[in-house]
Amino acid sequence: MSLVFSQLINGLQSGSIYALIAIGYSMVYGIILLLNFAHGDIIMVGAYVAWLVVVNLSLPPALAIALAIIACTLLGVVIEKVAYSPLRKAPRLSLLITAIGISFLLENLAQLKFGAGAKNVPALITGPALDIGGQHIGFTAVLTIIVSVVAMIGLTFLIRKTKMGKAMRAVSEDMGTAQLMGINVNSTISFTFAVGSALAGIGSVLYSCAYPQAAPTMGSMLGLKAFVAAVLGGIGSIPGAMIGGFAIGIAEAIVSAIGLSVWKDGVVFAILIIVLIFKPTGIMGKKINEKV
Repeated sequence: MSLVFSQLINGLQSGSIYALIAIGYSMVYGIILLLNFAHGDIIMVGAYVAWLVVVNLSLPPALAIALAIIACTLLGVVIEKVAYSPLRKAPRLSLLITAIGISFLLENLAQLKFGAGAKNVPALITGPALDIGGQHIGFTAVLTIIVSVVAMIGLTFLIRKTKMGKAMRAVSEDMGTAQLMGINVNSTISFTFAVGSALAGIGSVLYSCAYPQAAPTMGSMLGLKAFVAAVLGGIGSIPGAMIGGFAIGIAEAIVSAIGLSVWKDGVVFAILIIVLIFKPTGIMGKKINEKV
């Protein structure tokens, strides 16, 4: 039971990080039907910013966390304005290719600037471990799970109850009609990218606490697994992204627990194939009827 409990917590911790990234995927896709494959690399940028602030500038970890989140937020908005906004009326394939290109660009810029080797990120958040029923749970694991749940609740409130959330839903339903009703589509899309990138920044901090290294390619696999989580939960659905993230994290933990840790990445992509074959809309996704 001790091993099962430990693996469950590990799965929920990693699943929470996948969920935070998957929420960003779902938000952007829900607004402009774009699979932003550069989203995972924004996490990489956040990890390097935290490393630079703490190691090179010798500033407090709290400031490093704030600057990492701010840097990720600004980067997401800049990418949207420079790379995606000019292609808004282009075919979706053009946007997808651009997103992949931005991903490779960020990875290669990081490798050019910091080298191919991983950088050790000092502990950004520390705290006492919790003892529940004789089982020890790391402070970082508890914090990661709580932050992901709070983020989902906060975003659900934002989208359902606020004026900007209503604008986001209107743009998602019909961009042209929303524009005719006086909604600033460009500002709404930029806000969506800002929120999604801020979540990526939070994810980068939590990931660096669990795995204290920054590497140029660290975001690629994270982004792909978060994409699988978004598809599993129903891309475009924030609660679905959370459920998908937890499911992927727990699946990895189970595979590792039975001694097949080398197969855990393969299991994640096998889940993607199964979902696309049997339930393409995901757990909480809605079937979309194409207009003729």
